Amino acid sequence: MNAAVRAVVRMGIYVGAKVYFIYEGYQGMVDGGSNIAEADWESVSSILQVGGTIIGSARCQAFRTREGRLKAACNLLQRGITNLCVIGGDGSLTGANIFRKEWSGLLEELARNGQIDKEAVQKYAYLNVVGMVGSIDNDFCGTDMTIGTDSALHRIIEVVDAIMTTAQSHQRTFVLEVMGRHCGYLALVSALACGADWVFLPESPPEEGWEEQMCVKLSENRARKKRLNIIIVAEGAIDTQNKPITSEKIKELVVTQLGYDTRVTILGHVQRGGTPSAFDRILASRMGVEAVIALLEATPDTPACVVSLNGNHAVRLPLMECVQMTQDVQKAMDERRFQDAVRLRGRSFAGNLNTYKRLAIKLPDDQIPKTNCNVAVINVGAPAAGMNAAVRSAVRVGIADGHRMLAIYDGFDGFAKGQIKEIGWTDVGGWTGQGGSILGTKRVLPGKYLEEIATQMRTHSINALLIIGGFEAYKSACDMAEARGRHQELCIPLCVVPATISNNVPGTEISLGSDTGLNAVVETCDRIKQSASGTKRRVFIIETMGGYCGYLANMGGLAAGADAAYIFEEPFDIRDLQSNVEHLTEKMKTTIQRGLVLRNESCSENYTTDFIYQLYSEEGKGVFDCRKNVLGHMQQGGAPSPFDRNFGTKISARAMEWITVKLKEARGRGKKFTTDDSVCVLGISKRNVIFQPVAELKKQTDFEHRIPKEQWWLKLRPLMKILAKYKASYDVSDSGQLEHVQPWSV
Repeated sequence: MNAAVRAVVRMGIYVGAKVYFIYEGYQGMVDGGSNIAEADWESVSSILQVGGTIIGSARCQAFRTREGRLKAACNLLQRGITNLCVIGGDGSLTGANIFRKEWSGLLEELARNGQIDKEAVQKYAYLNVVGMVGSIDNDFCGTDMTIGTDSALHRIIEVVDAIMTTAQSHQRTFVLEVMGRHCGYLALVSALACGADWVFLPESPPEEGWEEQMCVKLSENRARKKRLNIIIVAEGAIDTQNKPITSEKIKELVVTQLGYDTRVTILGHVQRGGTPSAFDRILASRMGVEAVIALLEATPDTPACVVSLNGNHAVRLPLMECVQMTQDVQKAMDERRFQDAVRLRGRSFAGNLNTYKRLAIKLPDDQIPKTNCNVAVINVGAPAAGMNAAVRSAVRVGIADGHRMLAIYDGFDGFAKGQIKEIGWTDVGGWTGQGGSILGTKRVLPGKYLEEIATQMRTHSINALLIIGGFEAYKSACDMAEARGRHQELCIPLCVVPATISNNVPGTEISLGSDTGLNAVVETCDRIKQSASGTKRRVFIIETMGGYCGYLANMGGLAAGADAAYIFEEPFDIRDLQSNVEHLTEKMKTTIQRGLVLRNESCSENYTTDFIYQLYSEEGKGVFDCRKNVLGHMQQGGAPSPFDRNFGTKISARAMEWITVKLKEARGRGKKFTTDDSVCVLGISKRNVIFQPVAELKKQTDFEHRIPKEQWWLKLRPLMKILAKYKASYDVSDSGQLEHVQPWSV
């Protein structure tokens, strides 16, 4: 929430508006006085990394009454406030909409009571309302992710990872209860992200006789040498008769039926606290700026809207449509129409649920129709967090589809040497949370080994190949497609799942691993900022990885509140460096006496990190001193973030589905795949997951610098500058249109 508050305040000031804080939620609006105070630039400094909200939040009974809203209107009018930005859940947003509808009536009543004059009624005739959804449950329809959800998942996964090590040692069963009274999103995604044995959700209760099914599943997993069982329960979990299923009830069941040593852990309010993740900070900053633009563009006829995220695209939706649909979900659950409830939750919820079911429960071998196809999985390029989750998902979906799955070890180098083994369902158990690449990965391209690789493909009769990796994976697919004429073994479906911290693969807006890398950058920047504000008057120059791609530096800068970020995609010269130094000199005169500058490792051949450090040190003499820090390979390591575990699992499952469809088309015809559409990159584009042939993507690629020619995140560059108090022009052509909420059909 604080990142959103900061963005609204600074964007508001930037466009010349007066911005006010209302402390303690609607209670502060009703009470007025010092609860409504003007905010300035510095009042939102150093809050990005703080959880909760600095302006406080409170449940307010008074605002539910007309008298309370009358007082609130009077307090706003005293300060001439007619634009309201509300950050909260569906209750807060519904309240704001009622307030907006009653506004003209409230003004007339205030005029009758003599509290305001007739001119004020005319002058302040309309109240504009824009909402941002802040809710850890992700329970608001119309938005893919609400502010706070990703951070709550970080807390849950930290706990799950810690519990897994102890459960493994003692052969225990753990029942974990997570928040979500009416929405099972947190439970579902954390179950997906840790490969839980069973999950209980309010929207999708277990079928009759689940008690026995669950016990069979747990004992089967134990029989497969799995040393621990994890069961995740949403606090609002129910059965098909709408009776609660509690974590204690589940524990008793496991203990009495199976005699397993079982423990319950209730995570409670841990999930609401802690430092916000990089994803949440960027989401909230984007939403905050979008909210201010929406308020500026609002007319008396514009309905109250919510700024939200659809795919990777910021959208505006009518507030009441979203609220209505959110209430429809609850109604469907109350009426036991559970399929409708899942459908109304939206496409990402339904997708998560289907993926979880496919990966958690293995059918007996004799029930899986065999395709007699061999599908191989390989990791290529530098390690990226989430690769193992993607391999696990591919292997399990492939086995469920009836294929024989082969793992290739140590990239194309290993491929040429024949390091290829069959990999089974249980071999990939527990892989989701592991960092790096368990299969092993190398930057070696297939070019010089094509003969040997073709031979290995013939020997192991490989019918399709899934390549999980970075720019090298993309380049390998291009090379293999070109070599099809010389080696008919390469005439098979090839799919690339982009996985690299640099996020530089053409054909996708987000690569697997970049979220974990970004969190590593942001966590380090937080610590460094803390050290800098302790010493005062200190500027840090931080070098990030990414090759020629400035994604980590730019987005890290946005999430950590940097003063500047130097990247290759936006050339800079000595004048820019000079204006940055002057900007920091001015900043040192304020109460914010520290600076943070990010530099991408390859942004300039001559303006090196050392050069920039020396220049700043010389120019800042007597005003500030300087330190530098090269982050290096810590950005590649570490346990994958919840986003990357989830993304890797889902995108890889989608890639295997594509491979299965391709192989089905060719079945029995001995078809050779020679067309462009059989070598694809699977990626995210705006709102959709799409397959794009590498032949088409070549035109969009700068091969010399290993980056796509056009990159979506460059549009967010002015955001970082505006929020750091630079003049910049922000392109708003994308925003502006109010869309309607689309319920998603199952």
